[in-house]
Amino acid sequence: MPAITVDDVLVLPRLPQLDESTTFRPVRRLTTAPSGYEGEGFPVRRAFAGVPLTELDPFVHLDQMGEVDYAPGEPKGTPWHPHRGFETVTYMIDGIMDHQDSQGGGGTITDGDTQWMTAGSGLLHIEAPPEHLVMSGGLFHGLQLWVNLPRVAKMNPPRYQDIRGRESALLTTPDGGALIRVIAGEIAGHRGPGSTHTPITIAHVTLQPGAELSLPWRPDFNALVYVLAGRGTVGSDRRPIHVGQLAVHGPGDALRVTADAKHGNTPALELYIMGGQPIREPVAHYGPFVMNTRDELVQAFEDFQAGRLGVIPAGRMPHTDGEDSRP
Repeated sequence: MPAITVDDVLVLPRLPQLDESTTFRPVRRLTTAPSGYEGEGFPVRRAFAGVPLTELDPFVHLDQMGEVDYAPGEPKGTPWHPHRGFETVTYMIDGIMDHQDSQGGGGTITDGDTQWMTAGSGLLHIEAPPEHLVMSGGLFHGLQLWVNLPRVAKMNPPRYQDIRGRESALLTTPDGGALIRVIAGEIAGHRGPGSTHTPITIAHVTLQPGAELSLPWRPDFNALVYVLAGRGTVGSDRRPIHVGQLAVHGPGDALRVTADAKHGNTPALELYIMGGQPIREPVAHYGPFVMNTRDELVQAFEDFQAGRLGVIPAGRMPHTDGEDSRP
């Protein structure tokens, strides 16, 4: 799991030692992501399945894509599909993904890069591995997070942020037992490069076997910890947690996670940590659209069918046309 790494974490800035008055957040809900398939058939874990939207707000959906080691000819992507009313944050841990949209935007992301697409008023979009990776096969692993937009921003013009992995703010724990990559928002004064409409924080953390993470967290943010690899405990009550599980936290000032001690081939504990200031607006979500009302959803489908979200450009990436199959 390469993402962005450093040869010596001890040269990085360190989190502050938290004092005795710190209130560590308890785990409110612990869920296990069911497995399924996305787009043309690549495997995903639906990380938010079974969690009420009120506990996720301002987030809507999270897919862990892979981890899968494709044979030659096997890598797959998604077909052309529309989006409106939210943002997709695609974080590549291993592998390469190309993206293209109906407005002429596009690019390539690879190990540790993030493609942040604000769909806003709407566009058509495709994501797929490049042709050379389809031919050769290889490891593929990533995440796609859906971030809701507040009502006032839902019809903003679409835009991209292509964030290189090396732009993430990097820091460690006081004992050097963790590598923390801040993708968006701020942790202990260290700010990630992602620009957000709603205040949020996103980080990818690698916690070495036996190490503990005490992470200061804004009290007005919710807090979601998803396990990408490994085993450990989470929360003030030290609940056991393993790969494919999501811990939804209650109130407090900080998060606590401990990686299981090394035993045999025990891997590091890999975490995707998310939190944000809830928008607290009605959510009407269906397929590739996230709006505030059912009437707005109907309008989004009508606009898509009428071609008002754009048309597939000439010279498009070589995958079939169609709608997004995400729930």
